[in-house]
Amino acid sequence: MKIFARIRFGYSALMTGLILGFVMIPLSALFRRHASWIMHYFNAVIIRVIGGRIEVVGTRDPDANLFLFNHQSIIDIIAMEASENVPWRWVAKKEVFTMPLYGKLLTLGNMIPVERDNKSALISLMRYARESIQELHRPVVIAPEGTRARGQKLLPFKPGANLIATKLKMRVQPVVITGSKALINEHEYTSRCSTVRIHYLPAFDAADAPKDWYEQVRADMQAVIDREYAEEGRER
Repeated sequence: MKIFARIRFGYSALMTGLILGFVMIPLSALFRRHASWIMHYFNAVIIRVIGGRIEVVGTRDPDANLFLFNHQSIIDIIAMEASENVPWRWVAKKEVFTMPLYGKLLTLGNMIPVERDNKSALISLMRYARESIQELHRPVVIAPEGTRARGQKLLPFKPGANLIATKLKMRVQPVVITGSKALINEHEYTSRCSTVRIHYLPAFDAADAPKDWYEQVRADMQAVIDREYAEEGRER
């Protein structure tokens, strides 16, 4: 069974790379104004081609400009792009921008690079976030854990999202994603058919939220993850 899952992983990785390299990147380079639609449409194609489907629970708040999501697989990003035609502006580690395919797509999409363990990283993130909401009118999407997690428990949240949300008085919407690691597990090099479930939790204004709102968001997201695992055996 695991051999088949590893063969599927090779197929899924190959198809994802081909669509990214030969379709999404060239089209995004040629039609920069339509990059958001291109990413939306062809990420949906990727999900279908590799045997996945998307289920959305809740509603995206059209006024939210900061989305916090749990991150365990590249499928998290592909699924969110596929589910809605929104000009998301993803926050990613600067090293990812140098990777083949993914890095090029991030650059073409004018996404946000951040340097880990750099004292000026928060200042840079603040500048990019202000530009996103005031000039580009694009919602910022960030994984507050700061890296891909392997287990069911959320890692401690990094301070960056808290800082920009509070200082810029952003409207925040937490997002919980489950089932993505089953579709492509980059840690174990396996792939299985899976439904990726995207939960939109209630949005709120950071300026009006209690001082411990960041910790409460983490607790609320963890509660959804725990409930899905207990009731359906779905991993995040």
